[in-house]
Amino acid sequence: MPVRVLIVDDSPVIRAIMKSVLRQDPEIEVIGEAGDPYEAREAIKRLNPDVITLDVEMPRMSGVEFLKKIMQLRPMPVVMVSSLTAAGSEKAIDALAIGAVDCIGKPVGGDTPNPFLELPAILKNAARASTNVQYAEQKTVRREAYNPADKVVFIGASTGGVDALFRILRSFPASCPPTLIVQHMPSGFTASFASRLNHHCAPTVREATHGTVLRPGHVYIAPGGDRHLEVSGKHEPTCLLVDGPPVSGHSPSVDRLFMTASALGPRAVGVLLTGMGRDGADGLKAIRDRGGYTIAQSEATCVVYGMPRVAAEIGAVNIQLPLNMIAAETLKAAGEWITA
Repeated sequence: MPVRVLIVDDSPVIRAIMKSVLRQDPEIEVIGEAGDPYEAREAIKRLNPDVITLDVEMPRMSGVEFLKKIMQLRPMPVVMVSSLTAAGSEKAIDALAIGAVDCIGKPVGGDTPNPFLELPAILKNAARASTNVQYAEQKTVRREAYNPADKVVFIGASTGGVDALFRILRSFPASCPPTLIVQHMPSGFTASFASRLNHHCAPTVREATHGTVLRPGHVYIAPGGDRHLEVSGKHEPTCLLVDGPPVSGHSPSVDRLFMTASALGPRAVGVLLTGMGRDGADGLKAIRDRGGYTIAQSEATCVVYGMPRVAAEIGAVNIQLPLNMIAAETLKAAGEWITA
């Protein structure tokens, strides 16, 4: 059966563009549209869609406020649609933290590719996501001084990863191991994501820049777009941003980062979180095969148990854990707590 989609956006033009794109995919059926959250509420009751697209900025009630009501009263897969302005991307990150499955930018015109061309795949993935994941209380992380012990942490995530990364990084100490992250996210959103993490977490969180030498207490987020994040150098590991076609269907790619991380041997700690597909599975195996330590998120706590499942199936995982235990295990593998 086709995925049944409800479009919620105050712009008739945007709704028309979406419908035009989605109707080209026989696996998607646009069953209705709404111009504001009040119309959307009635349409959801009447039509029972599999997934909805939700504009961040709308009259009468913002998309983020409406999302909160959906997650409280009738959890369902929601894909946020946002302008690529700083304010729009910040609100989209808020929505992902609340429970939206994914986000996509609005077309900006000119010679820029239309991001809505990716919408059919995003919506089909979203329709398969779990919106009722129950997280156990975060395992308490010790608060003594922490020594990262010359290790480097590499984390990959996709669908559901924004919330998972918040939960993990908020348990990291200010002296955490250098940490590199690829989170599948459209170009224009990663700067706001890094800023939000930096505000709420003890380490310094920034978008990765080319040539940056890795330092303890810093977390580096791969910028969204068409470049891959890599690490280079055994004695003084450095961030590289490298042009290239998508790997495992993505740019930046978790596999591309993990493959370069494997050169660090036992110094590498790889973590693969919730996400659709298999990006990161082969790279995680490369890390394990060269002596690194590898962790994958458990099925019960994944929004989408895709990437970790494939990693487990191919023997890439040292240990599989629920989300609330991953921060403590990562820190244990990458260093030690020092009691004064």
